[in-house]
Amino acid sequence: MACHVHPDGDALGSVLAMHLLCEANGKAPVSSFPSPFIVAPHYRFLPGIDRLTPTAQFPEAPDLMITFDVGTMARMGDLQGAARAAREVVVLDHHSDNERFGTVNVVHTDAAATAVLVRQLAGALGWPLARDVALNLYVGLLTDTGRFQYPNTTSDVFLLAEELNEFDLPLAELTRELFEKHRFDYVRLAGLALARAELDEESHVAAAWLTADELRRFGVAFDETEGFIDLLRRTAEAEVVVALKEAPDEGLRVSLRSLGRIDVGAVASALGGGGHAFMSGFTSPKTIRETLDEVRAAVRAAAPPARTNASS
Repeated sequence: MACHVHPDGDALGSVLAMHLLCEANGKAPVSSFPSPFIVAPHYRFLPGIDRLTPTAQFPEAPDLMITFDVGTMARMGDLQGAARAAREVVVLDHHSDNERFGTVNVVHTDAAATAVLVRQLAGALGWPLARDVALNLYVGLLTDTGRFQYPNTTSDVFLLAEELNEFDLPLAELTRELFEKHRFDYVRLAGLALARAELDEESHVAAAWLTADELRRFGVAFDETEGFIDLLRRTAEAEVVVALKEAPDEGLRVSLRSLGRIDVGAVASALGGGGHAFMSGFTSPKTIRETLDEVRAAVRAAAPPARTNASS
């Protein structure tokens, strides 16, 4: 089993929940994610994280491979070979632009998170939940709904959250670990980036960026910066916020969030990426300035026409 490169809370929470469920029901799973095989600090408390297998030790040709939260084969990184060689590949995902690269594709675009599908799969198998499983699923649900703030937060989301919290989860501690706890060096780096943030009044795009040199200078790992974009979401004048981050040896990674009427999934798709209408991303071989100019142009093109008052 595997999730995507640079896994977020939904990807990690989903694969770990399923790993623990398999172990509890007599299976012997092997679970991993693509290189770099580094778990971000704010996910290292997740139950079962020690059971992950380093990428280099992942089976080269599995009989069955299940992918979690992976929309495209490219997101499998250096585990693509294993996925292509597997006899069966089950794709478990909720992204609308999923390429359906599996032999079995379980893609529910109305699900708020892949964790929702893992819960449904456990129910279909008749596998009962346990506290560690529930905690991982809750992390997936919490992160992919933006702490229950994104438009995908439905009544079904709250019903699942209620079920998971029957296991007496430490909600305050989870929120602190996932969203509010950072090393002081990261806080200083974020302050530097926010001090030069830009707000384009024509496209209503607020943007900030982190360079690879700055990450090295402050001693901050790339995976520590996942929540950086949430600092920009506080911008009242913005329709879209953009975080551009140079990943060491990987190029420029761009994250987008919509704060209103702009479909950032369409914006990312136009620039070679993908995602949801309210949350998306892509990678770019260009400079930060060139990429930001492209994002602003794509946002302007994606903006719906301004409303007019028609006379009766």
